[in-house]
Amino acid sequence: MKSETTETKNLTAEELDAKFDAGEDISEHLDYSKASRPGLEIKRATVDLPAHMLEKLDHQAALRGVTRQSLIKMWLYEKLETGK
Repeated sequence: MKSETTETKNLTAEELDAKFDAGEDISEHLDYSKASRPGLEIKRATVDLPAHMLEKLDHQAALRGVTRQSLIKMWLYEKLETGK
């Protein structure tokens, strides 16, 4: 007697695209443990700031309902985008 397997058939890129374009669930064909976001890799940067500046950052972050880190990222992004 042949046992049932839960393995899925390997698809070609074209077959996968067709399933996706048709609105089918393709999650069983994806390995999320190997997923990456090119160009969005995280690198850590440490910046030393005076206490009074951190207090002002915290105040501005609280006004917007975000964390200090999120506020800094938003402001840096805005500055980098408008500086082009």
